[in-house]
Amino acid sequence: MTPPLSRRGALIAGAAALAGGLGPAAGAAEAALRLPESTRPRFSALSPLQRAGQRVIHSYPGLTPPASLMTAIEQGHTAGVIFFGENVQSLTQIEGVIRSMNAARASSPIQAPLLLMTDQEGGMIRRLPGEPVKSAKDVGASSDPHYWADFTGSGAGMNLAGVGMNVNLAPVLDVYRKDGDFTDQYERSYSKSAAAVASCGADFITAQQREGVAATAKHFPGLGPATSGQNTDLRSVTITTSATTLRSVDEAPYRDAIAAGVKLVMLSWAIYTGLDSARPAGLSPTVVGELRNRLGFKGVTVTDALEAGALSSYGSTSQRAVKAAAAGMDLLLCSARSVSQGDEAVAALADALGDSLDPAAFDAAAARVNALRAGL
Repeated sequence: MTPPLSRRGALIAGAAALAGGLGPAAGAAEAALRLPESTRPRFSALSPLQRAGQRVIHSYPGLTPPASLMTAIEQGHTAGVIFFGENVQSLTQIEGVIRSMNAARASSPIQAPLLLMTDQEGGMIRRLPGEPVKSAKDVGASSDPHYWADFTGSGAGMNLAGVGMNVNLAPVLDVYRKDGDFTDQYERSYSKSAAAVASCGADFITAQQREGVAATAKHFPGLGPATSGQNTDLRSVTITTSATTLRSVDEAPYRDAIAAGVKLVMLSWAIYTGLDSARPAGLSPTVVGELRNRLGFKGVTVTDALEAGALSSYGSTSQRAVKAAAAGMDLLLCSARSVSQGDEAVAALADALGDSLDPAAFDAAAARVNALRAGL
């Protein structure tokens, strides 16, 4: 059962239907085939900066995208853009910004749609006005979590699709441990129960992707054990939860998310001593391998914010970008609201191609990203 939609909701739903669904059963190869052969990128024909750009998400400050970002889009030097509250004055305003970006992309040698994303989790964590109004905690605590997870997923999808966005960095699949801890303090977790998180997360993913907006499960392998002060945006975080508990509790919702066809998974910047005591998850081939090989995820991996305080000991943006790509991260999230940050990551990846980064693995990652883009 779906509650009645507002007039705008109905209009958004119609637009999403016209744009075509993003069915959870569609694989990467099938999605790639949706893009006409003449417009599929041939990596050998691209410049190093264009090849590298397929792995980077840019951001920008304020309400108006700088000319440098529009140039990067026109030249094929970026895979897309992440939007924050400071970029959004109204739904009409951000819809106009996105139209201008798509017009710039029309001149690009890469004709696949841009990845245009935001964090529209629900409750306190929303960049756009409107749905989902309920937080994940509200959904999990409701008398009918299945109904409300479906409703909030649909609402998020319709809201984003209505302004032209096609990726949501949601849902959060962290299984929180204590009231007021890192994930719970902003009501970002559905439950202390892994089974409840798995069920609600899968429902949200299915409903949102039905509206043509790709979902992102985060933060693998899970920030549920993090205490209230363990914020990877600000500082290094080490989680000492055993591998057994990580796999039986924290990773459990990802199995259901993958079965539901989730398109992206974001990895955490915390260090998990039970899996790899030396590196944050998003810089760890071991943790990426846990997701790929143990859980069987075939979609797109995306980093958390590349400027995060948890990476303060891992060098510059350039160094972090190369380390993340080498670890197996497909998309690098440059979210400091600085176009130059994204440009620096692109240049670093281009320089490392054929040196510290294997070209075949690099292009395989770019192909996963472009298969996602082709399906939007």
